[in-house]
Amino acid sequence: MRRFTDRYGARPAHLVGCAACLALAAYAASFLLGDPALLRVLTWFVGAAVVHDLVLFPLCALVDRALTRLPRAPVPLVNHVRVPLLGAGLTFCVFLPGIVRQGEATHLAATGLDQQPYLGRWLGLVAAMAAVSALVYLVRWAVTTRSAAGG
Repeated sequence: MRRFTDRYGARPAHLVGCAACLALAAYAASFLLGDPALLRVLTWFVGAAVVHDLVLFPLCALVDRALTRLPRAPVPLVNHVRVPLLGAGLTFCVFLPGIVRQGEATHLAATGLDQQPYLGRWLGLVAAMAAVSALVYLVRWAVTTRSAAGG
């Protein structure tokens, strides 16, 4: 077992898990073979990987580095910025088709509703996440300041 771990770099369960994930992905991809949408799916997949690796990840790393280099505060600010930004990014990915009104006719036919409110509601959700994070930060800061002054 030790020899395997030294050569592979992890336990055998890791290799089994990776092989199972690869098998599941291959099984899911097999449904696309022969489908005319295969090229479109592959284009989106490669495009998403390129945009993430060349644009989003460096931007996130830059913002994170800037936040961690701020002057030391009684309550660290970094997670109070990270969490709402992560929430905004994830909900944007989930609601992107509605926000950009992709498939508007299909959505209207299926639900009887248009996609007009998606952008405003997403912006409201992002504002609420930022406001809650700011409120939590202010409460933590007040508690820390009060305990430092009184203790």
